[in-house]
Amino acid sequence: MWSGRSSFTSLVVGVFVVYVVHTCWVMYGIVYTRPCTGDANCIQPYLALRPKLQLSVYTTTRSSLGAENNVDLVLNVEDFDVESKFERTVNVSVPRKTRNNGTLYAYIFLHHTGMLPWHDGKQVHLVSPLTTYMIPKPEEINLLMGETAVQPQIEAEKKPSSALDEPVSHWRPRLTLNVMVDDFVFDGSSLPADVHRYMKMIQLGKTVHYLPILFIDQLSNRVKDLMVINRSTTELPLTVCYDKISLGRLRFWIHMQDAVYSLQQFGFSEKDADEVKGIFVDTNLYFLALTFFVAAFHLLFDFLAFKNDISFWKKKKSMIGMSTKAVLWRCFSTVVIFLFLLDEQTSLLVLVPAGVGAAIELWKVKKALKMTVAWQGLRPVLQFGTYSESERKTEEYDTQAMKYLSYLLYPLCVGGAVYSLLNIRYKSWYSWLINSFVNGVYAFGFLFMLPQLFVNYKMKSVAHLPWKAFTYKAFNTFIDDVFAFIITMPTSHRLACFRDDVVFLVYLYQRWHILPHCGSVSGGGHSTASSGCRPGPQGLCVLQSLWQGLLSAGVSG
Repeated sequence: MWSGRSSFTSLVVGVFVVYVVHTCWVMYGIVYTRPCTGDANCIQPYLALRPKLQLSVYTTTRSSLGAENNVDLVLNVEDFDVESKFERTVNVSVPRKTRNNGTLYAYIFLHHTGMLPWHDGKQVHLVSPLTTYMIPKPEEINLLMGETAVQPQIEAEKKPSSALDEPVSHWRPRLTLNVMVDDFVFDGSSLPADVHRYMKMIQLGKTVHYLPILFIDQLSNRVKDLMVINRSTTELPLTVCYDKISLGRLRFWIHMQDAVYSLQQFGFSEKDADEVKGIFVDTNLYFLALTFFVAAFHLLFDFLAFKNDISFWKKKKSMIGMSTKAVLWRCFSTVVIFLFLLDEQTSLLVLVPAGVGAAIELWKVKKALKMTVAWQGLRPVLQFGTYSESERKTEEYDTQAMKYLSYLLYPLCVGGAVYSLLNIRYKSWYSWLINSFVNGVYAFGFLFMLPQLFVNYKMKSVAHLPWKAFTYKAFNTFIDDVFAFIITMPTSHRLACFRDDVVFLVYLYQRWHILPHCGSVSGGGHSTASSGCRPGPQGLCVLQSLWQGLLSAGVSG
């Protein structure tokens, strides 16, 4: 008979499987479109008639265009071949209104050769803003010398400090265009809603045709390419890129752009949405599909690791065999990393999990120190519990390990902080302090696992560790290695993902070296014998016990 807790875990795993299967079905429905089989109610492609087309790109400060007045022609491609890929860079004049924090729009027309787009009834067009509003990156200085490293065009215009937090116009130097070139015959009774809004139909005789489907790839606009528009700027470069696109890829790209737009509607900034764009733009579709499955399993392992870790510490009544110093250090590390990611304005995809992890580590410190809060009137008073003889012995080993560790760690951290102060520019003294702390955490943080390793060695036991939660976290470290190359993050944070792999291998070696017999370790830290295990090499014994822990996760939670 399953317990309520195991039933909840099984329910979550079941929901996860249903979610993956449903997503695969939805993705199949996106990339596959059922063609029209009969003659009635079919919509034929106008491109099948092989018309002679022309591509024209205009710029204007108006969001709606009624006539050819107040527009500038920046690109004209005669005898436009929808099958031929090209990339051209043109200089665009920046109007005074745009230089004064205004917006500039690009109107892209696909029309018949030799005709103005306003006089062509079979033209298709789209509009896209060439500017966006963002808060400029804070200026970095040498805190001792006061030297800056700003661009000359920014130095030409000194803005008051109050204007640093105000959004200013940024130039999008890239405009990516696509035309759907498949000779696909749509069924008029079941048009896909995503493509329908990009379609324009005309009647030619008794047959309905859809004009060429023009698409603007907004996912290719990245924050790292944006340029600040100054009042002295009169011209800016614009790279117009064109490539054909299939129907399946077009539908997929439309859904991805809608997803990014929805994130921004829910409060994600352009920088946060840009991290999601990077996943789609900088990777091919096959790797993107792999990323989806990896991310799904990462989410599942994250949930199981948090659940088992919280369950382990919730039941934890004694700190026998557990390094209190290691718990305090993990709490300090996660809080510092969270503050560092916050200071670097990192994507919410990285920031939110770091914040949740910091909150959990603070709760662990409360449990480890047996801390309670008593109120004397309106004044809170912290009270600490007493330790048993075995816990005091563990604390003695812990203190001894930290004593030797401090001889190595403190000089390295202080030396690194002084070096960065002399040679690296920062936004403020707070930024230098957080960066110094986090560099110490990333570079030497793995040294703080030594007290726990020392306690394990002295007590000749590893059964007191939360191995089930640790196993889930270990699998996630290898998944994080994949995301380290996909999601934009500080280099030090990326290197820390690979450092966690080393941490896992060290703990695994100690388990192999200390574990005297095959067995599985329960979530509460108690070793239980495995009846189906035969004596053999201890390396195989450890792998078998870890595998048994994973298999039992769905039952014991």
